[in-house]
Amino acid sequence: MKTLLNIIWLVFGGFWLALGYFAAGIICCLLIVTIPWGIASFRIAAYALWPFGQMVVDKPGGNGPFALLGNVIWLLVAGIWIAIGHVATAIAMAVTIIGIPLAIANLKLIPVSLMPLGKQIVPSNTPFVQAYR
Repeated sequence: MKTLLNIIWLVFGGFWLALGYFAAGIICCLLIVTIPWGIASFRIAAYALWPFGQMVVDKPGGNGPFALLGNVIWLLVAGIWIAIGHVATAIAMAVTIIGIPLAIANLKLIPVSLMPLGKQIVPSNTPFVQAYR
């Protein structure tokens, strides 16, 4: 079922979302100072490409003061706009019955798009994830 949902997701929005995150990652890496945001953007791009069967968890030891400061800067510069884009896309996807799981997956991307530093994306069936549920 996850594979079918991922294929539908890829066709109806996942490819474009991942492409946007990938482009943002390239821009951030070119600016040198924003490389941490670029790496986070590449992680989110992979998640946006194939979200079903994965989940976002806090990175062990990754929620220090620098991650918090970086997340606040990201939130003000790009995070809020990306989150608005996810909400708008989720509303459009939720119009049909088939699109409702896709809309939920789109809403699942909002927290990591707002605060990407200090997070990691792991398969949802790993023992690591089971311990943090």
